[in-house]
This record gives sequence, C-alpha cells and structure tokens, in this order.
Amino acid sequence: MALTENRIFSHMLGGLVRDFGQPVMIWQAGALVGSLLVAWLLTRVVRRKLDLRRQTRYEALRFGAESLNKALFPLLGGVLVWSVEALLDSYMSTSLLELAVVPLFGIALIYILFFVGRRVFSSDGQTHAWLFVAEKLVSVLVWIGMVLTVLGIQDDVLRWMGSMRFHIGNAHVTLLSLSTGILWVCVTLIVAMWLGSALEDRLMSARSIDANLKVVLARVGRALLVLAAVLISLSLVGIDITVLGVFGGALGVGLGFGLQKIASNYVSGFIILIDRSLRIGDTINVSGLQGMVTEIRTRYTTVRGLDGIETLIPNEKLITDVVQNHSSFQTRGYAKAAVQVAYQSDIEQVLVLLAEAAKGVERVLADPAPASYLVGFGADGINLELGFWIEDAAKGTAGVRSQVNRNIWRLFSERGVSIPYAQREVRLIGGVPDTVANWAKMTNPVESGAERGL
Repeated sequence: MALTENRIFSHMLGGLVRDFGQPVMIWQAGALVGSLLVAWLLTRVVRRKLDLRRQTRYEALRFGAESLNKALFPLLGGVLVWSVEALLDSYMSTSLLELAVVPLFGIALIYILFFVGRRVFSSDGQTHAWLFVAEKLVSVLVWIGMVLTVLGIQDDVLRWMGSMRFHIGNAHVTLLSLSTGILWVCVTLIVAMWLGSALEDRLMSARSIDANLKVVLARVGRALLVLAAVLISLSLVGIDITVLGVFGGALGVGLGFGLQKIASNYVSGFIILIDRSLRIGDTINVSGLQGMVTEIRTRYTTVRGLDGIETLIPNEKLITDVVQNHSSFQTRGYAKAAVQVAYQSDIEQVLVLLAEAAKGVERVLADPAPASYLVGFGADGINLELGFWIEDAAKGTAGVRSQVNRNIWRLFSERGVSIPYAQREVRLIGGVPDTVANWAKMTNPVESGAERGL
C-alpha cells in the first residue's frame, strides 16, 4: 500500500506537492493564466468566424454547434498550455502545467464527442433520450481516464485488464482486447456515419442533381461507408472477415423466408428512387388514398392525405398496384359541370351562359376555352354539360367547380332560366270516394273511431 501511494505521489501530484510554496509555482501559475487568457481571446475570434461560416454555407452544422463552441476554449487552452510546458520544461519544473493539460484536453474531448454524436444521430435537429444517456456514459469514461492519468496508474489498470482472460466460443480473449475491439468498432462506425451525413448534406445542397438521385446516392454512400467501417473494425480487432460468408448464407436463407416482404420493400424503394416514377411533392392516388408524397424512404413512402393525416405505404404496393399520379408532366386537369334546364328554355342562349359562367374563374384556363354541350334529353328536362380545363389540378378542383356552379346559378337566375325538378303524376286506381275515405281513416284514426261510437 505504501509503495502504491509513493508511486502515485511521485507522479503529477508528487511534483505539485514538491513545488507548492516555491517561487517556481508562481511562474507556473502566471504562465497558466496567461495561456488561458490567450486561449479565451482566440476562442472568441474563432467562434465568430465559425458562426458566420455556418450561417452562410453550412446550415446543417448549426445543430450541435453549442458543443463545438464549448470545446474550443479547453482545446485551444490545452494546446497553448502544453506548448508553454514543453518550452519551460528545460528551465524549471512544470508540474502545475503538466497537471492542467489533462483536464483541458479531457473536457475538450468530451464536447467534441458530444458534437460528433449529435451530428451523426440527431442531424434533424431533434434530440433523443438515449443520446443523453450516451453522453453521460462518455463523460464518465473520459473523467475516469483523466483521474487515472493524473494518478499515474493507467498502466497498472491496462495490465490488469490484459490479465483478465475468458473464453468466447473457441476464442481466448482478454478484457483489454475486448474493450479495444468494442472501442474500434464504435469509432469506425461513428466516423462512417459522420462521413455519410456530411455526404448527404453536400448532395442535398447540389442543384444540378435530381432530387430522387440525391436520395439514392446519399443512402447508397452511407451504406457503403458503414459496410467498410464494419470490415475495417473487424480487421483491426483481429477477426477473420471470411467468416462473414457463413453469416451471409444465413442471411440469404432468412430473406428467402421470413424477411421476404421487407427485402421486397427495400428493393422497390430503390427502384422508385432510380426510375423517378414518383417524386417528393407529387399528388398520387393509390387504392383509393389520395394525397401528396412527403417522403420516400427505402422501406415505405409517406403520403399526406387531403385531411392532413400521413399514411405509410409499403414501397412494394407502389410497384405492384395501379398508382395515379396527378402531378405528371401535364399539370392541368379537365373538369365537368352537369346541369338540366326546362324544355321551354332557349337552348342556344343557355349554352352561351354556361360558357360564360366559367370565364374569369381563378385557375380556369382560357386556352383551351370552356365549352358547353347538349348531352341528351331527360325525363324532366334537357341535360347540358360544361367542360373546362383547370390549372394545377393536383392542388384540388372542388373549389373551382364550386365557383363555376355558383356562376351558373347566378346567370340562370338573372336570365330567367329555370332548372326543373322532378314531376310525377299519381293515379288512383279504383273508386275515388272509397279510396278517399280509406285514406282519411288512415290519416286520422281518432275521428274514425269516434264516428263508430268507440
């Protein structure tokens, strides 16, 4: 125990205790305060430039920028203090500066990891509960590492972890190798996902690439980066990647049975994105559901209905079923308004009034001009029809047709054109007096009973 305490206090803390109360401690404190002051001034300048750059070019970097800003001061301070400590080490003791470097770099590392995690896993600007748990875990691990470094027992801890051996299957691993392997896997995956997020941001900001092609390239690029990260991390750990062939065979069998639908949806999603049959913003109708496409993902497509409710449609359904796209290259749509007039009406005048009812209505095209037709002769009147073209039919046609019908009613009322209602002739079969008497009894049973003395 005494040997351990002597080894601990002979490290950073031991040098600090020896220098305490000596004039060299004043020089070290002055160098430390001066370095931190210079780091604070540099941090203000760098933050101002980074904020300006994020506002003008990289909109996606705003989220998580708070952690990056917090990392600037301890990082710059650590670099300056370490540089001053290296310069003064040949002339005097630098125990205080050597001790200050550890928490400065440790705190900077914590905030940098926070920034990377939020950029990778919450690039949409929304934080999740599990992200805070991961940040707490990272903070605890980094602080433990700093304490071990200050005490100078990090080598002893690593040797102890290397001595803890156990079996995983037929492999003999140690606690140190397992921890190192997990660390490498996490680091490579995070770096790959960060590069994938940066690639997606760059592709989405490109104006010369089709929107669907952007999504395809971003997702394929992210998948390839993650796959490369997994292979690299496994190689670094020492696992033979040829064993993945067995896993690939098992995965193929699983896809052939239980995961067939999921695989079909993923393949259908890439087909939709590549052939550009659907685009974000298109108004479609599939299986009676009409709405606007708001998002196309690899497994499903999100369609927002006219009532504002979003529906997740499997991509396989968009490939196999009949899909009506109301936002195709021809954005205009044809609409009709049916009306019936009395046989006494002046048909030529009515046809002119119908064509006039569609003129001046918003989104009704003047070319081709609205046209009215005599459709046929009905039981109660003459059937007429008004046909007209509507601009941007995908936005809806109900409001335009309503305005046209209101104009028809107004013009018919001003010109005395009557719209007939159904007229029916009722014939009473049998004697009229008996029939009327029976009808009176049915409609007024109280009076009928009084007449019979009831």
